[in-house]
Amino acid sequence: MNITDIATMAGVSPATVSNALNGRKGVREETKQKILKIAKEFGYNKEMNMANGQRTIRFVIYKKHGVVVSDTPFFASLIEGIENECRNQGYELLISHVYHECEDIVSLLESDYSQGLIVLATEMAFEDLLPFRDINMPVVLLDSHFRGADFDCILINNMDASYKATKYLVQNGHREIGYLHSSVYINNFHYRKLGFWDALHEADLEFNPDFDFALNPTIEGSYRDMKAILEQRAPKLPTAFFADNDLIAFGAMRALQDHGVKIPQDVSVIGFDDMPFCEIASPRLTTIRVFKQEIGGAAVRRLLQKIENSKETITQKIEVNTELIIRESVSKPPS
Repeated sequence: MNITDIATMAGVSPATVSNALNGRKGVREETKQKILKIAKEFGYNKEMNMANGQRTIRFVIYKKHGVVVSDTPFFASLIEGIENECRNQGYELLISHVYHECEDIVSLLESDYSQGLIVLATEMAFEDLLPFRDINMPVVLLDSHFRGADFDCILINNMDASYKATKYLVQNGHREIGYLHSSVYINNFHYRKLGFWDALHEADLEFNPDFDFALNPTIEGSYRDMKAILEQRAPKLPTAFFADNDLIAFGAMRALQDHGVKIPQDVSVIGFDDMPFCEIASPRLTTIRVFKQEIGGAAVRRLLQKIENSKETITQKIEVNTELIIRESVSKPPS
């Protein structure tokens, strides 16, 4: 016996069954009692399941293109943080992958019986939120936020982090600072660019557009793109680069080194995320440490607040600060 079976017997939609079993608004009392009666008669007792600790949170991994959201240590740590916090709070975690198909999302939400949703919004655009706006359960967005959208969200403090990284380059004497930015747009990268510009503006530095290199946000892609730029354009290089993420930084460093550029003697590089390979890169990569597991745990805690207080109407934007990790890829500019 599942929700679809109950819906067929009651003559209602799976979404109505889900709302009735979870005590959500929008279901007439007569319909609700009919659904609960069928569920009890055929062995589906939601209240008993919850009493036995079978409470569930669904984590929706949304992939618009899958270029950024992929099988990397960053997202593995994020998921681990969610899993650990769910376990600590007595909730079961269900993970669903959705690939930019509205039908897939609607089908998932109609048959869902979880108490709430955490949605990985890294690759989302504003219009991708539409299927989630009218569902009658708590929703928390993870790793992105959208102006004008009334959703709770937990994310990295991207602007402050990139500002911090760029300011460190300035403090080391760099005046010509380039930007290794992703050729694929996501909100996080947009706000990192704003923080980068803020640090330059504060230091009275003008950004040279010749030092703006668009690279694929993967190690292989950024290596390929940087290598092509170096071979085809033979550009003048800045004395330092800030990269949108460690994958871009690492791929670009390899291409620069293959081209005879010494790091950090000729060009300094600073990344973002603090991936495990930063410690074994040559040179070891200076970067911004993101507290990935803590961000995942914070998303669960905020969702549980909303589940436990169904009358709460305010939404929160929670930005988690970062830490600058100094290693070997940044030095003073060459004299």
